[in-house]
Amino acid sequence: MVSPRSGQNPKGKMTRQQKGRIGEEEACRWLEEKNYHILERNWRCRSGEVDIIATHENLLIFVEVRSRSSHVIFGTPQESVDQRKMQQVRSTAAVYIQRSGEHHRQVRFDVIAVMINHTGEVECVKHVENAF
Repeated sequence: MVSPRSGQNPKGKMTRQQKGRIGEEEACRWLEEKNYHILERNWRCRSGEVDIIATHENLLIFVEVRSRSSHVIFGTPQESVDQRKMQQVRSTAAVYIQRSGEHHRQVRFDVIAVMINHTGEVECVKHVENAF
C-alpha cells in the first residue's frame, strides 16, 4: 500500500489533483503539437481560474481541461462543464482580456477532455473547439 504522503490516497488511487495535473500537462502537449502557443497556465483573478490560455491563428483561446478516470460512469469529462463553470470561465476571460490588452483578437472557449487509466497513463484526449 502506498502512503498518503506520496500524493495518492490511502487506497492507492490517484488523487483528484494528480489527475488534474496529468490532464493539464497532456492538454498543453496536445495544443503545442497542434501549433498553439500557450500564453498562461492556471491564470487566476478574483472571478476564478482558467486552466490554459493560448493563441492559434490569431484567436485567443480559453481552455477548460477536464480529467477523468476511464472507469468513471458519470459521463464524459466534457459533459461535466456546467453553466456555472462556463460563466466563471467567461468572467475570468473578460478580466484577462482587459488586463492583457488582447481586445483585437477573436475569442474562443474550448474544452479538452483527458481520460486517464488507473496507473496514470493517458488513454484518450478529446479537444472540443468552441465548446461554449
